Amino acid sequence: MRILLLVSALLLAPLAAAQDSTDFVKQAQERLKVLGFYDGPVNGDFGQYTQAALAQFQLANLLPASGALDAETSLALGIARDAGAAGGETAVPQENSAPNPSSPAS
Repeated sequence: MRILLLVSALLLAPLAAAQDSTDFVKQAQERLKVLGFYDGPVNGDFGQYTQAALAQFQLANLLPASGALDAETSLALGIARDAGAAGGETAVPQENSAPNPSSPAS
């Protein structure tokens, strides 16, 4: 029974990630359409028209015209991927409240 649950979890995880990706692309397509860069269907498929629209948006916004839906472009579009779902969390260094013995005391 445990093996069945583990196999089920492993098989369903990529489907959830794919759905997150599809939703993210749909958000980008919708935003690009509103802004006049995209005239195709809002279907979540990252095809050549979506890539071309992204490149045009990037050029118009002085971003590197890669045609990729990277973090800088999504920020400029005003959309955000669920970082936890995509595993794209950014680590932020935490300040150490303990005194550092190698630095002089103030």
